[in-house]
Amino acid sequence: MTPRSFRPASALALLGAVLCGAAAPALADQAWPTRPVRIVVAFPPGAPGDIIARLIQPTLQKALGQPVVVDNKPGAGGNIGMQEVLRATDGHTVLVGPDTMFTINPHVYRKLAFNPASDFVPVTQMAAFSQELVCHPKAGVRSVQELLAAARAKSLDYASGGPGVPGHMAMELLSAKAKVQMQHIAYKGPAPAMQDVLGGVIPCGFLASPTVGPFVKEGKLVALAVSGAQRLRSQPNVPTIAESGVPGYEAGFTEMMAMPRGTPAAAVNRLQTEVARALSGAEVRERLATLDLEPVANTPAQAAARLRAENGRWGEVAGLINLRLD
Repeated sequence: MTPRSFRPASALALLGAVLCGAAAPALADQAWPTRPVRIVVAFPPGAPGDIIARLIQPTLQKALGQPVVVDNKPGAGGNIGMQEVLRATDGHTVLVGPDTMFTINPHVYRKLAFNPASDFVPVTQMAAFSQELVCHPKAGVRSVQELLAAARAKSLDYASGGPGVPGHMAMELLSAKAKVQMQHIAYKGPAPAMQDVLGGVIPCGFLASPTVGPFVKEGKLVALAVSGAQRLRSQPNVPTIAESGVPGYEAGFTEMMAMPRGTPAAAVNRLQTEVARALSGAEVRERLATLDLEPVANTPAQAAARLRAENGRWGEVAGLINLRLD
């Protein structure tokens, strides 16, 4: 078509066709969700991500206008849940679990059937949390330095929620910095690990603060320190590990929400918006505060940037301790 033969009517028709073509996908994206939304929590009930998902589920369900179902698929440091989400092709299956699934698992698991960095798109980091180093009162350990002295004097066991999970990596980082060795006893989630520490079966544990905090307050567990850069608001007398004679130590974590790569951006953004709104509710924030879960609710781009930074940091730690898992 030459400029001379181009007619205004033709231009309007072409413009209308372009606008209609552009609008169709947008309208389709805006309609998301068109069916029930399934949140696959890659850790057992009682884990921080499970607590958050169930806490915001009623608000999300109302906002999205579709049923929202929370489904636990734990195992292999979150890898089983990740595979479950990638198998789904409905565009309505969502992953929830700690950021270690993206920042640690690629460095320590030899046989991953997927690439966490390229096969998922972050929706948001929902909330930040610390791990808490606790011991049974009968262990006779009241501080990090006492724990390290005991570990140097004899073999000492500690429990975590599984291989490569936040508690395990937090202790491995501590062991590397303090140059001590402790025997890792891995459980299938923080709740069963906590039960054995409560029962005195295992003397100590490095577990999520929302899981063990209530028992610390009841005096059933002794809190030695927290892994993050700051003390917990609910336990201001418990020092950080850095304050406990291990300078430079910091191991903070976040609970992630992600979807399979290829999910329309509008769907990802809609979900992030509704999750952020749910986390901003007064009752939700109050409940999260009692569990020492700090809302983050950042954008997909911000979440991706933080994951890249943490991936590099934990990759160095994994290489330092030479941790490899099948």
